[in-house]
Amino acid sequence: MTRRNARLASGAVAAAVLVLFAAAPAAGQATIKVSDDVNLRFGVLGQVQADSLEDPGTGAATNNLFIRRVRLLFGGQVAKNITFFVETDSVNLGRVVNGVKNIPSTTIIQDAYGEFKASDAFAVDAGLMFVPFSRNSLQSAATLLPIDYGAYTFTQSGPTQSSIGRDTGFQAKGYFAKSHFEYRLGVFQGVRDARSHPAFRYAGRAMYNFLETEVGFFYTGTYVGKRKVAAVAAAFDSQNDYHAYDGDVYIDYPAGPGAVTLQVDYNRFDGGTKFTTVPKQNDVLVELGYLITALKITPVLQVATRDVVDTTRGDEKRWSLGANYWWAAHNANIKAAFMRIDPTGLATQKEFTIQLQFFYY
Repeated sequence: MTRRNARLASGAVAAAVLVLFAAAPAAGQATIKVSDDVNLRFGVLGQVQADSLEDPGTGAATNNLFIRRVRLLFGGQVAKNITFFVETDSVNLGRVVNGVKNIPSTTIIQDAYGEFKASDAFAVDAGLMFVPFSRNSLQSAATLLPIDYGAYTFTQSGPTQSSIGRDTGFQAKGYFAKSHFEYRLGVFQGVRDARSHPAFRYAGRAMYNFLETEVGFFYTGTYVGKRKVAAVAAAFDSQNDYHAYDGDVYIDYPAGPGAVTLQVDYNRFDGGTKFTTVPKQNDVLVELGYLITALKITPVLQVATRDVVDTTRGDEKRWSLGANYWWAAHNANIKAAFMRIDPTGLATQKEFTIQLQFFYY
């Protein structure tokens, strides 16, 4: 290609990009708008961590500087009331896993689903998505209150051949009572044998918001003082003789010079004879934070417990205490936390983590 042709090609590309983004909303979303019914959005999530975990055998520290998550997000609308969302993920990039530095990391499709919306009361989601269960398991990783999800939030993920709480299938979702009541009911692939004989996996969730409503696929871990939310919910997840149940409460409310965020999730898992690696257990997650608005700082407490029924083997408690600095709410923040891991009958571990997040969608 000649220098003149190269300049022409570069100019054409630049012009095309300008035309594509000329119709983007003034709010600054990275959106390509084709028509009133067709558009495409882009986003990115990065979470970079410095982590030090005590080795209970030697007392030495296992230290890592790595990318906890890096994701590319794509969403949009292809026709009136027909939307989609696709997200890639590379996890623990650079971290030493099983004695090997995780570079290069594997990139996976984390979410890939479309929504066909007939009305506010009825829509169908189809594809790879979060299975409707606990609030914590349905939250976006970009809006968590602490550094990460609860330790036992995705207990059933491995045995059900899921991907961090996600499975392929179909889900009905809708809202009633001026969007204060939400339901989700789905059928999913679940665990399969060589001939794909097992019954499918069924899951459902119902939630009621007493104050402001929450409409959308992903829940938020904290609204950073911007909303008034009080919600209660219950859910189930089952396949053959595996059964799991959830009850959760979420509150995000202004109080004094800031706002309080509280989440409590109770999960009951029973793998039955289907999933023998999931013993009957009661798991509890508590998250509490208080935003000091003037300082843009939130002290955060997270407590997670696992109580295996009829035995102490496998029982464990984890608590972490830390603080978040909301540089730009969820778009940019810094989180630090100290965690104590206390498995019954085994040595305790201590962990200290600092995380920097950048996010836009």
